[in-house]
Amino acid sequence: MLKKIVLSLLLSFLLSNSFAQLTFGGYGEIALSRNFFSDNINRYSHAEDYKNAQSHGRFDIPHVAFAIGYKFNSQWKMYSEIEFEHGGTESAVELEAEEAGEYENEIERGGEVALEQFWIERTFSSAFHLRMGHIIVPIGYTNNNHLPNEFFTVFRPEGENTILPCTWHETGVSVWGKIGKWRYEAQLLPGLDSELFSRQNWIQGGSASPYEFKVANKYAGVLRIDNYSVTGLRMGVSGYFGYSFNNSTQSSAAEKYKGVNGAVGIASFDFEYKGHNAIARGYFDYGHLGNSEEISKYNKSLTKNSPSPRTNVASDAICTGVEAGYNIFSQFTRTKKEKLYLFGRYEYYDSMYKTSANITDNEWCGRQRIVGGVNYYPLKEVVIKAEYSAGLLKSQYNNENSISVGVAYAGFFK
Repeated sequence: MLKKIVLSLLLSFLLSNSFAQLTFGGYGEIALSRNFFSDNINRYSHAEDYKNAQSHGRFDIPHVAFAIGYKFNSQWKMYSEIEFEHGGTESAVELEAEEAGEYENEIERGGEVALEQFWIERTFSSAFHLRMGHIIVPIGYTNNNHLPNEFFTVFRPEGENTILPCTWHETGVSVWGKIGKWRYEAQLLPGLDSELFSRQNWIQGGSASPYEFKVANKYAGVLRIDNYSVTGLRMGVSGYFGYSFNNSTQSSAAEKYKGVNGAVGIASFDFEYKGHNAIARGYFDYGHLGNSEEISKYNKSLTKNSPSPRTNVASDAICTGVEAGYNIFSQFTRTKKEKLYLFGRYEYYDSMYKTSANITDNEWCGRQRIVGGVNYYPLKEVVIKAEYSAGLLKSQYNNENSISVGVAYAGFFK
């Protein structure tokens, strides 16, 4: 009897208007790579010692995200997304017989779990929407197009994934809308934390917070504009500006840092073209950090217990990339539902593109990357990827070449 009641209630819900307003889906990636270079931490400082190093391999689950949304009515809706990076985290308490029966907290798997999106939106018209909560920051190509079927490579585009937070998400307020062939979005966000900047990843770590809250002593603004005037082509520009120094719980009141604000400015152009059985995408990002020398000195003076990398940080960073692929199955009438893209990609990026006079330029931070491979789509939502990548560093370092294979999906189940 109870079983019949439960099934009846479930069926009623599935057929109800409430269920019709519910959407759920997500995306995920599985990757295998073989890297033909050393993974030793000294491979740049003592490059000659690792010239003939053995290759090493890795299995990874870069991202798995589950999303759920609900449309309350024509004016209000909610969306949330939780992401597991690199398999999430695992820990357990164990009784160690080899250590006099002590209890220890063992880390069994490294990874991250993050609430990537959680927002509530009020729609006033197609030209004006107000979004409040945890939102994606649409700077550059990848942050605005981070699903695995929105780029050809097995892993996310390396340049933007190195120097920018990716996927960049913050708690803030956004207004957006569509007017004719144009789409705009403006955001008010908490500023970045300059204590988490580094030489290898520039400002990437600055969006994180080691606390249970995000410090917001400083604020930032974002503006993005996209144009769709040409059939099949989207072109977009985006910009970010905000202060980053003293945006932490232990801010400095020292006189020598008076006037230091760590202004971060980023300008970006990106595009995507789909047509004639081909896809082409590209981006160019340039960023500047004010007071980089003072921030470098301050970060290196922090205690070892600080979450800061405690390294120098550059005044300017750059990254650019372009990729293009052609669906060769389009030439065969029997395989119209399946797609096989042959693609090529070129990238250049440098997290220390320009440095202040007293900051050492670590030249291994600048590199080129040339990739060739295939994307096979047996279904619209599923893609199998394979690629060969040549990572080209300056002559005093060893190149970092690799082969990677991946399987991914992206889509909404309802």
